[in-house]
Amino acid sequence: MTRMERCWMAAFGLIMTTAACASSDTPGAGTKAERIERAPTPENEFTPAELETTVDNLIAKVNEGTLEPMQMVVLLKNLSAFFAPIATGANRAMSELDVTGNVLGPTDQSTDTTTSQDIQNQQIAQAVADGVEGIGISPYGDINRAAMDAAVENGVHVVTLDGDVPTSTRSLYVGTLNKSAGATAAKTLLAMLPQPPGTVLIHGAAGAVWVDGYNRTRGAVEEIENAGYTPLVSDAVYHADEAVDVDAMKSRIEAADPPVIGMVGLFNISYRCVMGADAAGIPDVPIVAFDFDPKTVEYMRQGRIQATHTQRQYYQGYLVPYILYGIETLGLDGTKEILAPLMDGDSTVNTGIDTVPSDKIDEYNDFLDTIGAIQ
Repeated sequence: MTRMERCWMAAFGLIMTTAACASSDTPGAGTKAERIERAPTPENEFTPAELETTVDNLIAKVNEGTLEPMQMVVLLKNLSAFFAPIATGANRAMSELDVTGNVLGPTDQSTDTTTSQDIQNQQIAQAVADGVEGIGISPYGDINRAAMDAAVENGVHVVTLDGDVPTSTRSLYVGTLNKSAGATAAKTLLAMLPQPPGTVLIHGAAGAVWVDGYNRTRGAVEEIENAGYTPLVSDAVYHADEAVDVDAMKSRIEAADPPVIGMVGLFNISYRCVMGADAAGIPDVPIVAFDFDPKTVEYMRQGRIQATHTQRQYYQGYLVPYILYGIETLGLDGTKEILAPLMDGDSTVNTGIDTVPSDKIDEYNDFLDTIGAIQ
């Protein structure tokens, strides 16, 4: 274990700390750093070739100039479950870059959301006070905007990942194109359905309060409507008591006209679609899911979920430190020029999604193992 890794592990259980750990051979201020090198990623049918090539091109361009020390921090909502591969990727990238930095966030998923939001804003302010030059953040939304904008005003490069605050002055968003991802999930399900008419239940977000979830849901709704089916959204309820969510789906399914002939889940709790189908007495309905939660995988092995869609969390985490370093050394425009193959619009870096059929679970796990991101 490197010193960088030891520092990251020490901070793993903390909700707030400062970016104070560096690799053992981090150069002093004004000293040229060593050339950046990364180990090649083994090829697999799920390896995102364009994404890998883009990272290599960014490194090659950075290596043409003088490499300088940099201090950065990556702030996540959590360090376990869905966010664990993000932390793995970010930690690995910072080690390869030989920068001073940490990946920070709570390990307890039960932490009160309001408290976590306040703490994340405090972390941003503390990072600025500590002199970081770059912040990667998985934000809670507009509640982080003022703190993020204050960091930018202080000359800090800010990049969002997983979620975005497009109204802020952040430089780039790195992650999933949510509307496109929702449409992709719907297309996967549509290929399994009989001809319309029929209702497709979408386990998603009906309201626009959660912008990313709403956009993903709209992508699925539009795709289903365009195919001639009736979309029916059941709000995904992030409640510890799964029965609350399942009962809501059951009620929607029982009231559907025409009957529900397929279900698509759009978030990491979409395995609950199976429970909703069972509760409503339609256990054989085709279901596709989102993310790679262990419960989702278990239902896929049982043949209850036919496919899932994963968000490449590892690559989101891995890209952000490299992008922050690129902005610092090449400038924002120079970095965006290299990222062009992944860019959607002027400020979004699309990491894409993987569609994983139920008969490819082991192959996908093999891919995750090659990058050290088993979930």
